[in-house]
Amino acid sequence: MATFAAHAASDAGYPYYGSIRSGTVFMREGPSAEHKVKWVYRHRGLPVEVIAGYDVWRQVRDQDGETGWMHISMLSRDRTAVIIGTSAAPVRRRAPSDEPVIAYAESGAIGRLETCEAVSCRMVFGNVDGWVDRARLWGIRSNEKF
Repeated sequence: MATFAAHAASDAGYPYYGSIRSGTVFMREGPSAEHKVKWVYRHRGLPVEVIAGYDVWRQVRDQDGETGWMHISMLSRDRTAVIIGTSAAPVRRRAPSDEPVIAYAESGAIGRLETCEAVSCRMVFGNVDGWVDRARLWGIRSNEKF
């Protein structure tokens, strides 16, 4: 098996969050098409944390902590997040937690991140646009704001 030197977190702006670009993406054990497939992801937009890189391959971590390698063409810089927890998360019209609930996002639902503040993030789930408590999201750093 060939050896390689992955670029670590301090190199090339790692880590960062992105998402899966395609409807079917392979996570491999190493950074080449010759490496064994560990997982097959079948959900476009699923957030992943990109933790290292080697040539055209990126080492990623999913929300369950599974790590492996994906080809860069299968990844997007589009920001998404997934609802975590055992119950549905309230989606509110505005950021404060006392605002009216306009919808509930089921655990596992994936939405596009628009902006994040200290306590909540504005997300789009299909035709629903609202604010979700960031503690209910995976795909964003705890202190990240944008």
